[in-house]
Amino acid sequence: MSQLTDPRKEFGRAVTAIAADNDRIVVLSADSGKSSGFGDFAKAYPERYFEFGIMEQGVTGIASGLATTGLIPVFAAIAPFVTSRSYEMVRNDLGYMGQNAKIVGRNGGFTYADLGATHHSLEDYAIMRMIPGLVVFAPSDPGEIRSCVAAMLDHVGPTYMRIGAQGLPDLFPEEPVEIGKGRHLRDGSDVTIITTGYESVQTVAAVEQLAAADISVDLIGMPTPSHLDAELICASAARTGAVVTVEEHYETGGLAGAVAELLCREQPARLLPIGVPHAYQPAGPYDGLLANAGIDAESIFRRVSAF
Repeated sequence: MSQLTDPRKEFGRAVTAIAADNDRIVVLSADSGKSSGFGDFAKAYPERYFEFGIMEQGVTGIASGLATTGLIPVFAAIAPFVTSRSYEMVRNDLGYMGQNAKIVGRNGGFTYADLGATHHSLEDYAIMRMIPGLVVFAPSDPGEIRSCVAAMLDHVGPTYMRIGAQGLPDLFPEEPVEIGKGRHLRDGSDVTIITTGYESVQTVAAVEQLAAADISVDLIGMPTPSHLDAELICASAARTGAVVTVEEHYETGGLAGAVAELLCREQPARLLPIGVPHAYQPAGPYDGLLANAGIDAESIFRRVSAF
């Protein structure tokens, strides 16, 4: 396992590096700048860094206004507060208006483990992918964070990116992220596994266990769960006839829902969604919550083996 990287710091470094060559990029904070990785940005570009205090709905509206002037606002704060709390503003001020504003939910999924359901973000892929024209990014490791930030800032239109807080290893060779394109990470013939975001860490560990048990996995990484790679997924499903989705998100509406919709339309196949049961989850340590929800590596291994 490689050295672990704080995803928030990696995210902040990536935005700051690109901003050095693009003075239209501005950063907005709702009392969340340093904890979102923007300490260096604020020091390097104080005239392009705006702190508003805890008012996520208002900051979303301000992002829309700044985008109207030609700036590229990047607003990062706690994931449920920039999605569930601010949903009307994201839907109307950004989505409906087609604004080139970038919303980033940090500490996504179970990251705020001990703070419980109010701070867990387990429905964000689902609700954000429902906004027409909005692209959802879910990077899986430090290299993909950098690539997703580059794709996010290059894309003209509203976006949402989820990042976590737990240290991340380098899982895959770094390569550019293209909206609507997956990564074929491993060839296999028995079962297709599609994963996204930080749950890729658990998925990769489970795939190694499956390989040791002589189960051949065709592994696909999908960094844009709102925009699937239909060609890649359908071709794999046609070969294996069995598809598993794995995500740190409710098993309803997110990656699993998007893949189910695709398979129903284009390539019928058996589907096993591995995600968080659709119920409010308890508070507790992060690793314990993954295991309790059945999305840790051992649980993935057992469920895929029995599929």
